[in-house]
Amino acid sequence: MFDKKDIRRYYLIAYRRIRNFLLSDKSREFLVFLFFVFVSFCFWLLQTMNDKYQAVFKIPLRLKDVPKEVVMTSEIPDEIKVKVEDRGTVLLNYMLGRTFFPLVFSFNDYKEDGGHVYVPMADVVKKITSQLNNTTRLVAVRPDTVGFIYSWGEAKKIPVAVNGKILPERQYYVSEMRLSPDSVTVYAPKDLLEALPVAYTSSFSLESVSDTVKRHLPLQQVRGVKFVPPAVDLTVCTDMYSEKTLEIPVVGLNFPPGKVLRTFPSKVQVTFQVGLKNFRKVTADDFFICVSYEELLKNNSDKIELTVKKSSELATHVRMTPTSVDYLIEQLPEDEKGDSIDD
Repeated sequence: MFDKKDIRRYYLIAYRRIRNFLLSDKSREFLVFLFFVFVSFCFWLLQTMNDKYQAVFKIPLRLKDVPKEVVMTSEIPDEIKVKVEDRGTVLLNYMLGRTFFPLVFSFNDYKEDGGHVYVPMADVVKKITSQLNNTTRLVAVRPDTVGFIYSWGEAKKIPVAVNGKILPERQYYVSEMRLSPDSVTVYAPKDLLEALPVAYTSSFSLESVSDTVKRHLPLQQVRGVKFVPPAVDLTVCTDMYSEKTLEIPVVGLNFPPGKVLRTFPSKVQVTFQVGLKNFRKVTADDFFICVSYEELLKNNSDKIELTVKKSSELATHVRMTPTSVDYLIEQLPEDEKGDSIDD
């Protein structure tokens, strides 16, 4: 460790070396050279700053005197960008020494314009130029339109719809989608309110989904419309497909009394895909395969093609084995009439 005497000694040695270097002939020549370089730089800077340049500045925007019962559905921009031209010295003053005051507009000056208000650009330019030097030229203002949209409390509740693409993993399907909340309150001027039947979520894409997925989705923005809340929670539930086979009888339909349909075989196998959680819910009663008497009269073959007239909403990719059967129309004895199925 260094004590105070060692520190003082090293400090004095360093001080003498620096002093001797600065007082040497070579050092004096170098300092003189630096002085002239600095003077030249100052002259160059003064000359350059007298030329005209363009610069962009940001000026805040404010809206005051907004009544409590008014709902702003489209706010006035927070700031505008102005492009100005002037000498470099003036622009440097704007950058370093001058602060632009916010451009303040009163709600009461524009409330008679209806729910859609556009502030005249002349009013905006007037407030901007009042803060600029006389020599400064205003080149451009962005955005070139300043306005806002408001509502006097008009609102309604509308449902939320999912705007996205969901691709489940192979052998999976989307069993349920839940939105929380499933409806939102919308504030807007009357004309916009009447034309808005539903609120859409922002677009999204989910691929290879094989488990429950949750997403927090903002609602799709509509100019002049305010949603409360502005976002919803989406829950996507998936389930795995399973294959199931049932034996379904072939039924004759609209047969006259005393006649009945006999098919060979009398039952066909119906195979379909169903989610595991609904596997036991789908039964043979959910399917109906029939052949009408009118079809048989028009048929010139010993076989008849079968179609599934009714199936479960939970079943997909439904197929039959066989797809056609042999048949005959049997005349019943007098005591067995009335057993056929009529429409």
